[in-house]
Amino acid sequence: MATIAIAAPHPAAIEAARQVTAAGGGLIDAALAAAAALTVAYPHQCSIGGDLVALVRDGAHGTVRTVLSAGAAAAATDPAPLRAAGHRMPPGGPHTVTVPGVVAGWAELARLGARLPLARTLVPALALADGGVAVSEGLARAIRNRLDVVRADPGLSALLLDKAGEPLSVGATLVQPALAATLAELSDDWRHFYTGPTARRLVAGLRERGSLLDAADFAGHRAENTAPLSATRNGVTWWVAPPPSQGAALLAVLGRGGDPLTAARQAELRRDALLGDPRSGAVDIEGLLLRAERDIAALPAGPRPAGDTVAVTAVDDEGNAVALIQSVFQSFGSGIADPATGVVLHNRGSAFSLDPAHPGALRPGARPPHTLCPALATAPGRVVSLGCQGGRAQAWILSQVAEDLLDAPAPKDVLARPRWVIGSRDLDRAHPTLVLEPGTPDAGHLTAVALRLGLEVAGTAGPHDEAGHVQTARLRAGEVDAASDPRADGTTAVLTGSARR
Repeated sequence: MATIAIAAPHPAAIEAARQVTAAGGGLIDAALAAAAALTVAYPHQCSIGGDLVALVRDGAHGTVRTVLSAGAAAAATDPAPLRAAGHRMPPGGPHTVTVPGVVAGWAELARLGARLPLARTLVPALALADGGVAVSEGLARAIRNRLDVVRADPGLSALLLDKAGEPLSVGATLVQPALAATLAELSDDWRHFYTGPTARRLVAGLRERGSLLDAADFAGHRAENTAPLSATRNGVTWWVAPPPSQGAALLAVLGRGGDPLTAARQAELRRDALLGDPRSGAVDIEGLLLRAERDIAALPAGPRPAGDTVAVTAVDDEGNAVALIQSVFQSFGSGIADPATGVVLHNRGSAFSLDPAHPGALRPGARPPHTLCPALATAPGRVVSLGCQGGRAQAWILSQVAEDLLDAPAPKDVLARPRWVIGSRDLDRAHPTLVLEPGTPDAGHLTAVALRLGLEVAGTAGPHDEAGHVQTARLRAGEVDAASDPRADGTTAVLTGSARR
């Protein structure tokens, strides 16, 4: 029997993992059960109406694969009306919904080594949707912060407001019968989300709102099983997802030495200018990795949307590992909850550029540039899985903890340390800004560098969501452990599961 360490940003996810490992599940089953539970308990950050990117390590062979289930824009997409309406993509609404990839991503992950049928893995999530789950502090905060969006959408209002029309408070019971029915349908056959009754209801609801997505767009979605990007530095190999994920930005910063803020800013500007979908055109990997000089001053910059995400990380004592991220992008995604299915739909399309010269330009069938940035690290005697909430800032957040997590006696102490983050619109800032939590190491030096780089500088009153919710699990010296960021509502567990992943 394998021993599994797992971390997730909500206790319901860990309980779901515990249930499926008790039923004979292994590492991948545990990660999938946690991910499914989060789509019920954390609808502000993830949903089966969102996308998924994951890394999976096979401990027996030492190989790593990427599951990239990022949905595409409609085949009938015409950027012209959106260009006429404004210079950037809208932040929400039906035109920002691309085909959701989460469910196909789950199925591909299960194919890589699940021990239980996907229907069994979904049982805890279905029970949460049907019986209810307590509203967490993070969800209650998100409802308050986006109350205008919640009130503007009938589906979100019915889901997240009480009978008096007020936001659900911490501890209130969130019951989602329509979502429970959808999960039951997907338990029968996950393909229903793309070609069956679930797909028909979703497409009908979206088209009523003006979306161009149709049945063929849903039916055409496939999760991509592909090789990751990797880099070896100082005896440690780092693994990240390839484009359209921004994983290259993390590799660009890790292990470079020198000034981390300058490297992060360079990587940020490169990502904004160079990241796109390799299925739709060439993507400059060397430029993204900061391995080649590029003059990006004249290139069109990508949009700077906000983002929200959940990470599930799991490692077992046989060296198998999963780093999984799924999200609806901005809190509550597009601002649409489909009443017929209970599905909150993401706004990944808001990350497209409307400039036709940009590699991430809105095109028929293209996938948008993606913030999701899971990572794995391998070194002699060590395997580390990590991921975080943090939108476009995920690479800079992870870069501040990743190397220390390899050997730190207590990973929870690493995650609790004050952090810095850079961004602009994604951090609700009008201009590019360095944001510092109180007690951030080398704050004076970072401030001086930020001003030299033309960044504004701001602080937070304490630990803050903007600094990310990191989840990590690791194998070190034959023992597994995990840590969950204190900025989130999460926890960890060490479980006994099936010996074969």
